[in-house]
Amino acid sequence: MQVPLKRAALVVAIIGLLGAGFAVLARPLTWSASAAAPKPREVEVPVAAAAMSLPDFSTIVRQFGPAVVNVSTSGMKKAAFDGPGLGQIDPDDPFWKFFRHFGGPRSQGGVPTRGLGSGFIVGSDGVILTNAHVVADASDIQVKLTDRREFKARVVGLDKATDVAVLRIEARDLPTVKLGDPARTQVGEWVLAIGAPFGFENSATAGIVSARARSLPNEGYVPFLQTDVAVNPGNSGGPLFNLAGEVIGINSQIYSQSGGYMGLSFAIPIDVAMKVEGQLLAHGKVTRGKLGVTIQEMNQALAESFGLPKLAGALVSAVEDGSPAAKGGLQPGDVILALDGQEIASSSDLPTRVADLKPGARATLDVWRRGRHQEIGVVVGEAQEEQVASNDGAAPQGRLGVTVRPITPEEQRQADLRGGVVVEGVNGPAARAGLQPGDVLLSVSGTPVTGVEQLRALVARAGKHVALLVKRGDARIFVPVAIG
Repeated sequence: MQVPLKRAALVVAIIGLLGAGFAVLARPLTWSASAAAPKPREVEVPVAAAAMSLPDFSTIVRQFGPAVVNVSTSGMKKAAFDGPGLGQIDPDDPFWKFFRHFGGPRSQGGVPTRGLGSGFIVGSDGVILTNAHVVADASDIQVKLTDRREFKARVVGLDKATDVAVLRIEARDLPTVKLGDPARTQVGEWVLAIGAPFGFENSATAGIVSARARSLPNEGYVPFLQTDVAVNPGNSGGPLFNLAGEVIGINSQIYSQSGGYMGLSFAIPIDVAMKVEGQLLAHGKVTRGKLGVTIQEMNQALAESFGLPKLAGALVSAVEDGSPAAKGGLQPGDVILALDGQEIASSSDLPTRVADLKPGARATLDVWRRGRHQEIGVVVGEAQEEQVASNDGAAPQGRLGVTVRPITPEEQRQADLRGGVVVEGVNGPAARAGLQPGDVLLSVSGTPVTGVEQLRALVARAGKHVALLVKRGDARIFVPVAIG
């Protein structure tokens, strides 16, 4: 479960157990050699190994700890509505209007809310970075420094897509952090987090970088740094330092089944945050480029289906009508391999690259279409996000195994389709791939499906794998099927 660090967690102190544990750990470890025991053999320790030691973070904490702040927020949340035997009904619930109209539950006013988080000073004139989820919807924000001074902060701007917010306090000559380059960070490097977990001010925890450019669900614009640093509710918005004392990220999220730290924490790379900061300070909002495509990750089976020489790129599963991609001629089944000469190694690379483009700029896409490279020029639009589809099904084995019927003109109008066939039954490989009755098959390995007989012919001529473009509800996704 992906958990923002702002969420509260229960802290249970099991005094008796800790005491017993301490008693065991405090017991000295001794041993004695008997007369028959052989004399220990002297082992020569290499100089490099003897000199190796764990890092000391005290200098970083002493030098840059004063630039880390505590952020406390308060505000009002919509109250729930109570009625006899009804429990609580949120005012956003459509049933609330019904009960309100017929004399049911009445509003009792807003419910006070409070939150805790962290932040760090990037400008000596009072500019502070934190997480958007720490300060979103807050009516009052207080910033506390390590010297115990407190300031009322205002939100310069926030960007929920990257979870970055910029605050400002009225102060001068403040201590600031030093910024680093996340691109130079290596997996296995030591890192340090400073924040206020559960309100414990200026707590320092350390660990290593576990992975780079980690893509998380519904977080298309951020290539997260994954660490095993202990971060908890209250650490949100705090800095992640490298051994040089440079901030390389903003601690933002954890994966947890308990609400607390379980060894998986994620930080927003500082270069991503600073791009957002620059736009928020200059314009008060963030502008991003847009192509207007739905993309999904390539896997081995899909790569073989499309005849790709290597596993790379972002697979286009849908193109928005009237979008820059549609105007440029991009089609479902295209695999975007490069943007303006820069390789798209995986689908998670594309949204970040496109977001960095200015609306109105021209961009060149290197596209793999029907077995060959093709260059497509597009004029970048402006949007909030690129949609990313996903498919968790495994590549099946065997023949296709679907029963289909022609799609009716009425179904085409309702779904805004220009072709396809409707799945009525599945078995064998199609069933194992996750196809369901009611799905609409739109293309086979990039070739649009216009009818039942044409589908049969396409499958008959296909190689070992086919990639079926399937429409289910409002979503479109390529599903790889091995047909032998």
